[in-house]
Formats: sequence, C-alpha cells, structure tokens
Amino acid sequence: MDVSRRRFLGGRKPGPAPFRPPWSVPEARFVNTCTACDDCLKACPTGLLQRGEGGLPVADFAAAACTFCGDCARACTTGAIGRDSTAAPWAFGIAIAEGCLAAQNVECRVCGEACDVSAIRFRPRIGGVPLPEVDNTACNGCGACIAPCPVSAVQRIAGVGGVTPNPELP
Repeated sequence: MDVSRRRFLGGRKPGPAPFRPPWSVPEARFVNTCTACDDCLKACPTGLLQRGEGGLPVADFAAAACTFCGDCARACTTGAIGRDSTAAPWAFGIAIAEGCLAAQNVECRVCGEACDVSAIRFRPRIGGVPLPEVDNTACNGCGACIAPCPVSAVQRIAGVGGVTPNPELP
C-alpha cells in the first residue's frame, strides 16, 4: 500500500491540545463539558478567548494577552473552566526562536517591554545588539510578549513556567 494513502486513510496524527481558557479542566473533560455557549468569550475583556475548532473556546495569544481576571471562569456555568487561584492557569513558558531580530543584529526589545514581570531581559554584548534572555521561572504565562513580536519569534513551550503546574490543567 502507498504510504501516503495509508496516512490519508489513517487520519491525522494527533497534535497537542489547544490552549483553552485559563484554569480549564483537562482536555477530554473540557470537550465533553463545554457547551460552546460563548459566555467566556463575551466575558473576556482582552479578546484573548476566540472560537476554535468545533466552536469551543481557545486562547489566541496572537490576538491578546491574559490578565488572569477570572471573568471567563465566573461566566462559565458548565464547570469547564474552574477558578482555583492556587493552581497555575496554564503550564507553559516561552522561548525565543532564531528568527529573533536581535539575533540578526537588529535592535528590538518589544517582547521585553511587553513583559510586566520582567521574565525577558536584554543583556549587553560586545559587537552586537543585546540578545533576549528568558527566565521561565519568572514567566506567569500571560502571553503579552507573543503578539507584539514583529517576526513571531516568541513561542510557547508547554510544561514549563514559574508556577507549579496543576496536573488537572492542560
């Protein structure tokens, strides 16, 4: 059998779960619990939450950042989004890819300026512009650094961050 036909007939390779609203229950339970009512989308003051695949909400960091206000959790009546303030809203940190303008010797500090918790710092270097250094122990996962990057070099990395991840969260 042709390998490409087998891949087509066998379906898609499952990818990582989408980023759901902060404090969401695990993905399988979220998909079964969320009614796609859009109440959390309407409640989100920054516009971070968008309608994703199947009409379910996703956190779109290309559009906005999270303020951790909890409005989405308060608006959710199904229990798909919890609000445990002792738990991490997400378990991710960030990385800066090689496409970063500073790595190309072009002065840019947009991501660091957007970071309210100073998780991205720029250290001077001889013979070039300062390069960004990420401290994922300080990163709170708000995503404010992602959208303003002019070359989309700031990326989320699942499973890291400054907060202890709750195993019940995606």
